[in-house]
Amino acid sequence: MTMTTYMLGVDIGTTSTKAVLFTKNGKVKSQHAVEYPLYTPEMGAAEQDPDEILEAVVASIRETILKSGIDTTDLSHVSFSAAMHSLIAVDEAGIPLTKSITWADQRSEKWAKKIKNEWDGHEIYRRTGTPIHPMSPLAKLVWLRNEHPETFEKASKFISIKEYVFHKLFGEYVVDHSIASATGMLNLGKLDWDAGALGVAGVTPGKLSHLVPTTEIITGLQPVWAVKLGLPADVKFVIGANDGVLSNLGVNAVQPGVVALTIGTSGAIRTVADKPVTDPKGRTFCYALTENHWVIGGPVNNGGMIMRWLRDEFCQAEVEEAKALGVDPYDVMTAKIAQVKPGAEGVLFHPYLTGERAPLWNGNARGSFYGLGIHHKREHMMRAVLEGINLNLYTVLLALEEIIGIPEKIHATGGFARSEVWCQMLSNIFNQEVSIPESVESSCLGAAVLGLYALGEIDSFDVMNEMVGTTNGYVPDQAEVEVYKELTPLFIRLSRLYEQEFDAVVAFQQRK
Repeated sequence: MTMTTYMLGVDIGTTSTKAVLFTKNGKVKSQHAVEYPLYTPEMGAAEQDPDEILEAVVASIRETILKSGIDTTDLSHVSFSAAMHSLIAVDEAGIPLTKSITWADQRSEKWAKKIKNEWDGHEIYRRTGTPIHPMSPLAKLVWLRNEHPETFEKASKFISIKEYVFHKLFGEYVVDHSIASATGMLNLGKLDWDAGALGVAGVTPGKLSHLVPTTEIITGLQPVWAVKLGLPADVKFVIGANDGVLSNLGVNAVQPGVVALTIGTSGAIRTVADKPVTDPKGRTFCYALTENHWVIGGPVNNGGMIMRWLRDEFCQAEVEEAKALGVDPYDVMTAKIAQVKPGAEGVLFHPYLTGERAPLWNGNARGSFYGLGIHHKREHMMRAVLEGINLNLYTVLLALEEIIGIPEKIHATGGFARSEVWCQMLSNIFNQEVSIPESVESSCLGAAVLGLYALGEIDSFDVMNEMVGTTNGYVPDQAEVEVYKELTPLFIRLSRLYEQEFDAVVAFQQRK
């Protein structure tokens, strides 16, 4: 493997697209990101404009190449990561009939319940590995067919945002096994569309893209797009996988017993198995990385976005203080949180502000503070919010442990993994050593390395041992561990009690 050529990883995320140019030993040469908005035209909606995202993909690649100053003939390949669960209906000309309906869209909630309770949903999950939930394209298709039948009937294809981009660049409708495994419609054992799931969705295989491995190499970039991207028309594109599984690869969490914990806008806990594994209780997902690498775990809706809500709604004083000091507001917030005793003197926060995926899988879940007394201050609520996010992640790990056993290592990544307060709290709640890998661009690096694997330049992912170092490690503080051992069962019991009332609260909130 030569060290003079480069590889480009592109991650089409929920809030932005980022392109990162790496040397072949995993060092960052240049990068560029372009953000785009989320549209919420009605309650429960969470959409994006496919063409705005396409423009972001083009701009992020072009600017990354320009910043690097490399000769593009030294570019080995471009490989893609993308967010899961998006759905776009397009007509025969490939023109979108809908926006890109994202994983956060809740409008198919009642149809997800019907699939789960009336239409053999659990067995569909056991075959496809995607929990029955509004995030799933399966539920979105049922919603679209029943509530927007004209659009459904007019659609020639139902695709994801990555498929939309590849169709524009190459004129083909292709979907990798990884993105497909997050639709709720791919039979994991057969690596083909699941007849039962398609029957529920009301679509035929012809309405979906052609299935290919995550290692599929595509060439023949259309000339107009080659010019816009600033790339040779014959550059190799590797279709890649979804962002979750590639994040595991990018932080070197592909060996048995290693768990990756990602904290970004949302969050997830994932580990890798050599064959598909689903949960008899339906709490975890199973998505493809390659045919011999399957990522199992659970996602949460409510990660960093809850801290952003806390900042915007409760912490204006900290924001102003941060401006005066020239520092990040989150640093000021976490410094104040650190001054409050673990357990926040009995204040608990359930962070279900945007519904919840694992472990509840309930789009109607809603957040709450519990235990407030007259003696509590704003700082107690601030600490409870951070503890609630981490306790919720821990409940996902408890479900995963029933399937894989207690993990040997936890690698934490994402924007908030830079916070010492957050990481130490994770270590204490999980009662595990938590390490922070050097790579902060894990999905882009994972995509780039999967490209090396696709090209046959590596025959295993052991190369990640050399690419990914560790910046920090956090060891549990046993005194604080004991506090959280007492708090965790109460957190779980309360979430189960609240679940009985979530539907009633949402019905009240939806009254016009």
